[in-house]
Amino acid sequence: MTPLRQRMTEDMQLRHLGPETQRSYLHYITGLARFYQTSPDQLSLEELREYQLYMINERRFSPESVNCFVSAAKFLYNVTLEAPWPDDALPRCRVPQKLPVVLSPAEVHELFQHVCSIRYRAALMTAYGAGLRVSEVVALQVGDIDSKRMLIRVRQGKGKKDRYAMLSPRLLVILRAWWRAGHPIGRPCATSPQDWLFPGWRKGRHMGVAALQRACQEATRAAGLSKRVSVHTLRHSFATHLLENGTDTRVIQVLLGHSRIETTARYTAVSPQTIAQARSPLERLGQPPRQIPRAKASPKA
Repeated sequence: MTPLRQRMTEDMQLRHLGPETQRSYLHYITGLARFYQTSPDQLSLEELREYQLYMINERRFSPESVNCFVSAAKFLYNVTLEAPWPDDALPRCRVPQKLPVVLSPAEVHELFQHVCSIRYRAALMTAYGAGLRVSEVVALQVGDIDSKRMLIRVRQGKGKKDRYAMLSPRLLVILRAWWRAGHPIGRPCATSPQDWLFPGWRKGRHMGVAALQRACQEATRAAGLSKRVSVHTLRHSFATHLLENGTDTRVIQVLLGHSRIETTARYTAVSPQTIAQARSPLERLGQPPRQIPRAKASPKA
C-alpha cells in the first residue's frame, strides 16, 4: 500500500465513512492513477477534468459513477492533500430522476410462492414485511427480534444509525417457523441473542447479500414477473403499500430510516391509488368557489 493510499484510508476512517464508501473511493482513485500512470498527488486540476470527460465520453460511465469519482477526488484533494480547490472545480453530472420499481400485492405474493427455500423466503419476507434494506436483513441477530413489543431493532443501518422497524404478527410466525426448521427439536443447540438470524454457510458468518439477491432474482424468473426486481424492490413496495393503506408519510419516513421527508415523499408518485384519489381542478371549472368555514368566535366572558 502506498503512503498516499494509507493516508487517504486513515482520513476516511477518522471521518467515519462506511466500508462501501471507502472501497468505492479507493476504486475510482486507483482508476485515475492507472490512467495517467502516476501518483494522483502529481496531477493537476486540469488533468482531473480531462479524466472526467474521458469517463463521460469514452467509457460511457453512468452519471452516478461519474459523481462518485468526483466525490472521491474532492475527498482526496481537499481533505488528504489539503488542496485549495474551488467548490465548482469538478462539476457533477445531472442524474436522471427515475421512479422506483414497485410490485403490486398480488405480485409480491406470487414472488414469495416461488422462493426456493424457507431460509430465503423468511429473509425476503422480512425485507418486505419490515421495509429493511438487504444489508440490514442479512445482519439481523436473534436478539434484534422483540416479540413482546413487536419491533425489530436495526443496528447501524445506513448512515450508522440504529432504528426500530415494525414486526407484524404474520412475520413473527414466519420467523419462528424458519428458526424451528433450522433448529429441530432434540438437536443440542445453545442459542445466543448474538447469533445471526440468517446464518451463512460459513461458520460464524451471516447470509451473504449476493446470495439473497440471487434467490430473489431466481424467484422473480420462476414467478414470470416482467419487472426488474431486487431485494430493494420489496422495500419500495413496503413503503408504497403502506401509503396506499393510509399510513402517514412521516410514520413511513421513520420506519424506512430516511433523514429527509423528501426522500419518502417520492412514493406518492408511484402509488396509483394516491394519484387516482386526487381530484383534478378541471372538475370544478364553472362551479362556485368552495366556501371555507370560518372559525367560531369564542364567547365573551
